[in-house]
Amino acid sequence: MIIQKLIKENACTIVDVRTPDEFMGGHVVGSINIPLNEIPQRMEEIQALKAPLVLCCASGNRSGQAQYFLSQHGIECYNGGSWLEVNYHKSI
Repeated sequence: MIIQKLIKENACTIVDVRTPDEFMGGHVVGSINIPLNEIPQRMEEIQALKAPLVLCCASGNRSGQAQYFLSQHGIECYNGGSWLEVNYHKSI
């Protein structure tokens, strides 16, 4: 699948949309933290990131919401689901 290939080949930016406290409790190495509720205010920063973006959170729900919002604004992005799943694909 394309998401796994992007992650494995470091051909994307991994954006974790959980809260800063959740992010500090564990995250994918090299990922950046942009909480879901901050995305609209940080669009300029997001547009400057290396595309495509692979979004992750705790379960895939918030990253799904972020993917929908960002794709509506022309950002190439994918819902990677749980950060643990993304982390697994990065490690294999």
